[in-house]
Amino acid sequence: MKFSLPFLVAAVEAAVIGRSCEGPKPDEDGRYTISSDGIKAQAQFIPYGATLTNLFVKDKNGEDIDVVLGYDDVEYYPVDPGHPVYNAIPGRYANRIGNGKYTLDGVEYETEQNDGNNTLHSGTNNWSYRVWNVTDFKADSITFSILDPSNSSQGMPGDVKASVTYSVKGSTWNIKMTAESLEQKTPLLLTQHTYFNLDAFRNPDTSKIWDHTLYAPYSKRYLEADQAALPTGEILTAAPNSINDFASAPGLTVGHARDQPGFEGNCGADGACEGYNGYWLIEDAPKDAVVVTLASKFSGVKAELRTDQPGVVLYSCNWMDGSADLKSTQGIEGVNEKVIRSSCIAIEAQDYPDGINHPEWERTDAQIWGPGETYNWESSWTFGLV
Repeated sequence: MKFSLPFLVAAVEAAVIGRSCEGPKPDEDGRYTISSDGIKAQAQFIPYGATLTNLFVKDKNGEDIDVVLGYDDVEYYPVDPGHPVYNAIPGRYANRIGNGKYTLDGVEYETEQNDGNNTLHSGTNNWSYRVWNVTDFKADSITFSILDPSNSSQGMPGDVKASVTYSVKGSTWNIKMTAESLEQKTPLLLTQHTYFNLDAFRNPDTSKIWDHTLYAPYSKRYLEADQAALPTGEILTAAPNSINDFASAPGLTVGHARDQPGFEGNCGADGACEGYNGYWLIEDAPKDAVVVTLASKFSGVKAELRTDQPGVVLYSCNWMDGSADLKSTQGIEGVNEKVIRSSCIAIEAQDYPDGINHPEWERTDAQIWGPGETYNWESSWTFGLV
């Protein structure tokens, strides 16, 4: 069964805006708000895609700034034709499946080719397009749940139930997901698809992300990708100060290699994609270690990622075309008003993309799940000052 856009829009009008749904009700603007003691962190959500719409943290001046992308109007999320998966949960298999096919127990499954010849996030009816149920709501946490019918995304067999719980404590935002296939084996690979600009687009000199620093000390290796951002199977090591190096020193900026040959085209598209759209392995990290630190000297905000996942996707927003407005909580009137190319970065903790098609990586046990098995995913972001 595949849901049409009119069905989804109608469902969102009921569930997101709260016109007829039972249970917890959102704020007047359609958002559910959670906050930590002393409002050190405040996060807002909608059921469409189990989406984070706003995340407020303290900058170096003690002001609350909104550091994630999104829209003011919650009704725009389901009708945005670009559907950039703003801070939502794509699934049941996030990222790419090569050539829109995979084999499970000797049976070849074909998936929707919605990204050239490949499948992205399980196609155009993935979980970021669905209205989730609010199954728990407290002052500092909210839980969204979904029942995903078999083949509601093409080539994804078996019913799957899943949930995501967002919570805040102090200056930490925690995300915990579980999923279970109820009937048969199926691919499962989830992520929280968060887009950051730690300046909240308030830097008058630039709205681009290149001056942010990014440090991933346990991520010297990364997956080689082809021109369509699909892993080739090769695992490469980034030399110090090379384009894909974020491990050798904590002071490297996201744009540290902008003047190096190959930066334009580093993320494929035959040279049209500048910057990053790839996967970095996390290796030999101690338990509960900070595996990625994103920071901005302008705002003074530092964001530290901890995760139980084996790697992260880094995407530097190459395909943002300047047509989307910033939220009213962001930007500078007459200076920074739009989401332009390279003005944000998505950091997505997850398992190896297309791992179901690369047995040499030995990720099958982490990506194929059957009845009686519970898939678990957990990450947190802790916010502080540089």
